[in-house]
Amino acid sequence: MDLGTRGRDVELRQLRCLVAIIDEGGFTDAAAVLGVSQAAVSRTLASLERALGVRLLRRTSRVVTPTATGLRVAAHARRVLAEVDTLVQEAASGHTRLRIGYAWAALGRHTLAFQRRWTERHPETDLQLVRVNSGSAGLAEGACDLAVVRRPQEDRRFDAAIVGLERRLCALAADDPLARRRSVRLADLGGRTLLVDRRTGTATAELWPPDARPATEEIHDVDDWLTVIATGRSIGMTAESTANQYPRPGVVYRPVRDAEPVAVRLVWWRDDPHPATQAVIELLTTLYRAQ
Repeated sequence: MDLGTRGRDVELRQLRCLVAIIDEGGFTDAAAVLGVSQAAVSRTLASLERALGVRLLRRTSRVVTPTATGLRVAAHARRVLAEVDTLVQEAASGHTRLRIGYAWAALGRHTLAFQRRWTERHPETDLQLVRVNSGSAGLAEGACDLAVVRRPQEDRRFDAAIVGLERRLCALAADDPLARRRSVRLADLGGRTLLVDRRTGTATAELWPPDARPATEEIHDVDDWLTVIATGRSIGMTAESTANQYPRPGVVYRPVRDAEPVAVRLVWWRDDPHPATQAVIELLTTLYRAQ
C-alpha cells in the first residue's frame, strides 16, 4: 500500500480508535473503552480511512470486521502504539532509573562495591551499567544518563568530573619475557607493536619520546584486544580497571612504573544532568580515595 503523502495526516488517536474497534468487536464497546461517544469513534475511524485512502472495516447491521488492509494497518498500528508507550515510560522513568555507560571497563575492582552501596543508599533509583564502545561511552548516543570515561571529552555539550586515578598497566602474553618481571618501564616496550583503540582507549604512541615510540595497530574491542595480545604478536597499555574486569588466561598485566596514571571521569549532559549525578560523583570519589 503506497500512502504517498497521505500518511502524514495519520494521528495516534486514529490508530488507537482502529485497534479498539477491532479488539472490542464494534463501535459501542470501543467508545466505552476509549471514553468517548460512539459518534466520535465513527468520525475518527472515517477520518483515518480518508487519510489513508483505503477501507479498513466492513460494517453490517450486526458485525464489524476488518478488511485485509485493515488487518495490516492494525498490525502496524499496534507496533506504533507500543513504541509510543515505551517512549512515554522511558521519559517518565528517567529519575527512577540511572544508566551509567562505559566503553571497555566499568569501575574495575570498585564496580561491585559501587553497585551494592548504590542499592543500599538509593533503593528508589535502579542502577544499570551499560557497555557502549564509543568515545562518550554511550552518552552522545542516548544509551545512558552518565558515562565513565578515561580520556578527556572535547564535546562542549558535556560536563565532567574526575572521580579517581588508576595505574597504567601493560598487557603482555603470559610467555613474554617481560611477563616474568613485577613491573616494566616505557623504554622496555618501545620496540613492540602497541594495540590502540583511538575512539575510547588511553594508550597512544605519544606516551613515549618521539625517538622511541612503538609501532601501533588499531583495534576496536576488548575481547579482540586480549586475543591478539595472548598470541604474543602485540602488547597493550590500559587502565588498571581493565585488568580487574578482564582477567584472561594467556595474558598478564604488569604496572608501568614511569607512566602517568589514568584519570577516571564521570561525564554528563551539561544542560540536562541526571538528578543523581552529584550522588554518583560523591560515591565514586569515596571508593577511589579508599583504594
